[in-house]
Amino acid sequence: MQPIHILLLIIGYFSALILISYITGRKANNDTFFKADNSSPWYLVAFGMIGASLSGVTFISVPGWVENQSMSYMQMVLGYVLGYAVIGLILLPLYYQLNLTSIYTYLEDRFGRYSYKTGASFFLLSRTIGAAFRLFLVANVLQLLLFDEFGIPFWFTVTITILLIWLYTFKGGIKTIVWTDTLQTLCMLIAVGVCIYEISDEMNISNIFSYISDNELSKTFFFDDYKTGNYFWNRFFSGAFIAIVMTGLDQDMMQKNLSCRNLKDAQKNMFWFTIVLVIVNFFFLALGVLLTEYAQQKGISAHKDELFPIIATQGNLGLATALFFILGLIAAAYSSADSALTSLTTSFSIDILEINRKKDNDEQEKIRKKIHILFSFILIAVILIFKYFIADESVIAKIFTFAGYTYGPLLGLYTFGLFTKLEIKDKAVPFLCIIAPILTFITNYGTIYYFSFNFEFFVLVLNGFYTFIFLLLFKK
Repeated sequence: MQPIHILLLIIGYFSALILISYITGRKANNDTFFKADNSSPWYLVAFGMIGASLSGVTFISVPGWVENQSMSYMQMVLGYVLGYAVIGLILLPLYYQLNLTSIYTYLEDRFGRYSYKTGASFFLLSRTIGAAFRLFLVANVLQLLLFDEFGIPFWFTVTITILLIWLYTFKGGIKTIVWTDTLQTLCMLIAVGVCIYEISDEMNISNIFSYISDNELSKTFFFDDYKTGNYFWNRFFSGAFIAIVMTGLDQDMMQKNLSCRNLKDAQKNMFWFTIVLVIVNFFFLALGVLLTEYAQQKGISAHKDELFPIIATQGNLGLATALFFILGLIAAAYSSADSALTSLTTSFSIDILEINRKKDNDEQEKIRKKIHILFSFILIAVILIFKYFIADESVIAKIFTFAGYTYGPLLGLYTFGLFTKLEIKDKAVPFLCIIAPILTFITNYGTIYYFSFNFEFFVLVLNGFYTFIFLLLFKK
């Protein structure tokens, strides 16, 4: 695979996105940017959300986990099903009933301004770090495969990347995202399908499903040791709460759902999205089994996050596999990055600056456009900090993991608001939501050190629990 092939692929890909942006962005206004004029077809939202859920990190990492974790990740995916049911049956009706643009407006209605600003701020922090981290990983891969060959520095690669995302989202916003996500999800799924086909053909596998089921790496359910991170109930309930918080309480993911015509369409979207997501994750894990076996047969020394990229681009699977891998990686990364940029703009505009309360529509639009540019520069700055100032990828990964702690307070706030009728001391909420993640980190560190027990993904639930208890202690 030559760098020129990758360059032509990227040019063609972004040309398609910009064309979609031009078509969907005509006569766009703030309502179009924030809610797509409530005209998004539910089936497009459902399909496009697959790409937004499966970022570039997932695209690379999930197949690489199989070597050490087998297919235990499916336990978490099954937990997602429960979480998405809660979203469809409880959260979506609430959001549509209140006719929300930003889902954090609920916190102001329920508790007050301090709770509202705190919830939005935690989202902004977490989504900024998460989106920057995902783009950082993909930008690193593209830098090694392409831009180093042309002598283009990393900072320029990142700047152009964010500029292109800004270019096709600045006008149509979420309306454009719904359509570009559909294209990006399609590219990603085709990439996975092509890679599975080429590897199974290379290994002379006639029945993929039989091969996977007979392979020792296909073990999915683990009930033996509750102290381990892959214990079934740990993974299952972690998956359920992760889905609730990182989809149902996340402006990025919910903004697409709120762009549907009505509640019924949004619920249909959530139902079909859940089914497709389970199937897609199964194929990612199946691909991981094939990649692991292929690497062992061919004597390829590649593990974890290196497994998929090395085999796809440096193996004997042909040019088509390499190009589709790059296409899938780009699609997975940018389908989460473009919607992140749009949701960050939305949340900061509505929740922090409250531009929806200004009477002048032209002024609202001018402010929103400035915020969109601002967050583009913020993403560039955070990515460059990862690259040039932190540099150690293991530290960066820990920062990304720590970003998951910021969703715990949101879980506690919404749980308290939905399942109790108690009022709280609103001014205390910012302090409580800072203390809860700190206490969660200390607790998890202590249980690992003294009892060899790792809460792993369950820190989210622990964090939400601490927040809930603190709110209960500070009730009026």
